[in-house]
Amino acid sequence: MFGTKFVLQHLLLPPGIFIVLMAAVAIHALFRRQWRTAFLVLLLAGALDALSLSPVADRLTGGLEERYAIPPHPEGDVIVLLGGGVSGGAPDLTGQGFPADGMLPRVITAARLQRKLGVPVVVSGGKVFDHLDAEAPVMARVLADLGVPAKKIIQEGTSRDTAENARYTKRILDEKRFRAPLLVTSAYHMPRSVALFLSAGIPVTPVPAGFRTWKGKAYRWVDYLPSADGLFRSTTALREYLGLAWSRIP
Repeated sequence: MFGTKFVLQHLLLPPGIFIVLMAAVAIHALFRRQWRTAFLVLLLAGALDALSLSPVADRLTGGLEERYAIPPHPEGDVIVLLGGGVSGGAPDLTGQGFPADGMLPRVITAARLQRKLGVPVVVSGGKVFDHLDAEAPVMARVLADLGVPAKKIIQEGTSRDTAENARYTKRILDEKRFRAPLLVTSAYHMPRSVALFLSAGIPVTPVPAGFRTWKGKAYRWVDYLPSADGLFRSTTALREYLGLAWSRIP
């Protein structure tokens, strides 16, 4: 009974329900001998289903995460923490706003690294759009909650994307004469971040956070059911690959 409930849950909620409906449309088209329509709808349903599966999402994500490992003995004179989304208006224990789910591992990693090395942290992230809140103040507050001294936190609250993270952070690093930055961002986001920081003239030591894949990860039958989380992670990975391709265009 538990297994049946789990299967129905995945098939009746998005994206599963859309895959089921598309399959029904394709079957109807087959009965009406509308071969092209049936083939196209089945192709789209198959693609949506594949991208919604955890093993597929992990394969796409793993191709990004495996490029940089956590350094065993990280050393540097400053930590650069990249923003990754905040719930700006959300009530929180110590104020307003909280890091998004994908952002929280970055913040925790930066706090641990700062405690280990005692160096300053540059938090980089502004408003992506005017109606959103700047990320840097939220990250700075949570870092302070985690024990990072306020005097060790430097805010860069202007950048809107990773390219601007690199550009505006470089000004701070040059002004403060930091020469060995440690870059903290999500493991899947690290390849594009490193490429953009190098393009801006900033050699960095990558310290990836929030790994979602690892060698020998096991899967069970439930992982082969379509899920919103799987689709989200596949989409996130594909966006990174697209960003990497875009960053290589002169």
